[in-house]
Amino acid sequence: MKRLFILGFIMGMVYFTLEGFWRGWTNITMLFVGGLCGVIVGSLNEYPDYINLKVWQQTLVAWPLVLIVEFVSGLVLNVWLGLQIWDYTGTLGSLYGQVSLPYALLWLPLIPFGIWLDDWLRWKLFDEEEPPKLESIYRDLIRLR
Repeated sequence: MKRLFILGFIMGMVYFTLEGFWRGWTNITMLFVGGLCGVIVGSLNEYPDYINLKVWQQTLVAWPLVLIVEFVSGLVLNVWLGLQIWDYTGTLGSLYGQVSLPYALLWLPLIPFGIWLDDWLRWKLFDEEEPPKLESIYRDLIRLR
């Protein structure tokens, strides 16, 4: 459990930083939302049912999970608590302003990075197996290997 908190915090910080660069600002709650998404994405290849899935298959499994986290987080943070962190109203395919098609598609190239980052952190911090190079993950993803 301690490992998941460490991984979640680091991956949350990475997401928090990326979002800050992308949008020009972010909210501290994104540390937790991003960390949760990172742990979910990274944990997929730790379970026997998913360990042999290719990266593109893991991405397709993780994608709806990440969108569910984004949607539920949006309802809680933006709608119920009124924090107004994001609002996709008016964006193509928007669902209650919390998820939209363009931002949903943006997750597709981010998820393989999250898979790799989780494996890399586990290797560096916990002496687990060395992951493949990031470039080979994207190369295999493009080739659907």
